[in-house]
Amino acid sequence: MTKFIAIMAGKGGTGKTTTSVNLGAALSYFGKDVIVVDANLTTPNVGLHLGVPVVPIHLHHVLQGKNEIHEAVYVHPAGPKIIPGSIALSDLHITNPEKLANSLKKLKKLKPDFVIVDGAAGLGREALNAISAVDDLLIVTNAELPAITDAMKTIKLAEDYKKNVIGIVLTKTGQSSSEISIKSVESMLERPVISVIPHDVAVKHALKMKDAVVFTHPRSKPAVNYKKLAAALIGQDYIEDYSVENKKKGFFASLFRKVFN
Repeated sequence: MTKFIAIMAGKGGTGKTTTSVNLGAALSYFGKDVIVVDANLTTPNVGLHLGVPVVPIHLHHVLQGKNEIHEAVYVHPAGPKIIPGSIALSDLHITNPEKLANSLKKLKKLKPDFVIVDGAAGLGREALNAISAVDDLLIVTNAELPAITDAMKTIKLAEDYKKNVIGIVLTKTGQSSSEISIKSVESMLERPVISVIPHDVAVKHALKMKDAVVFTHPRSKPAVNYKKLAAALIGQDYIEDYSVENKKKGFFASLFRKVFN
């Protein structure tokens, strides 16, 4: 059965898209069939992260009724698949986000193990549609009060929609001695912190390389912790195997292809 998980954040800039891309890559590392959907319709960044900012068919086309969602799926030989959004403002103005839930349901026909939905930050219309389209949520936040306060609002919104919040992914940690402690974050949000992603220059290098840090820097702490998060989600022990990592390097745009031509 396909599991739909939205990666949400109350505040922009927390590392939400980085988490979506790398969780998808990490689940693929464990042999899972994964589709990462860029449901941040106003500012889609999944394609930018992976070097495919412009594609022939994208999610906005689907929500405009021009294409079926399976036509917007692109795959890399390493495993993960993505459904990018359009970076053109002209597409945004004629796109109906209310069609997201019904469009995502059609992905069940492809029988993926996971559909990871990179939702919009904040509490607006796009975020609401992403939340309503999934079964579970992971909340991404930083260890600072504004981000945690906004994460609290997102959790309340998820509760209103009767969605399951799996836990908190705390990102960009270790940059300041004034950061709020993990214990305090859990107390404030009333949810467990299930993954801690430290600040690491490897993440910026991966973005420059237009790839997932899981593949570009497999031994870095962020890569290892994203793989541990993926392992926890599938109930599997994490055992590092660098022979597998070496085979999966190189998530470059030139290697992307459409699932259906």
